[in-house]
Amino acid sequence: MKTKMIKVCIVLTMFITIQTGCNSLIAHFDQAAYTQIVSVESDALTLMDKATEDYSLHKSEAEEVAGKIQKAYLYDKNRPKNKITAEMWNLIIDPGGHLYGGFIARWKAEGKLNPTFIGEAKNKVQENFDRIAQLESKKIKP
Repeated sequence: MKTKMIKVCIVLTMFITIQTGCNSLIAHFDQAAYTQIVSVESDALTLMDKATEDYSLHKSEAEEVAGKIQKAYLYDKNRPKNKITAEMWNLIIDPGGHLYGGFIARWKAEGKLNPTFIGEAKNKVQENFDRIAQLESKKIKP
């Protein structure tokens, strides 16, 4: 009986340790972060629609959206236990990549972009913003 009780205690201790350990690997849900993600996603996708026009006409708007994205990224990057989200942001903003940063770099270099390309790029960018938002929304609520 005593050994059975000890085993139950060990199993409970392991379970609590695992639960506590897993919870400590990722940040808790943050409403401000979620709101920023959704807001900059909307701004980015709206701007991307304008890429059929010359970049120079939308340069200030592109810089404004870039600033908002940078703020959202820095907010998430500096939250404790939020490395995964920060890495996801890095993929979105990378000017050499195939998401938002790369899209803007290409638009800037080429002046105007093809509507078909814009549509395909928007789908990829939206998917990745949505992944960040979904990750945030599934985090444990404090």
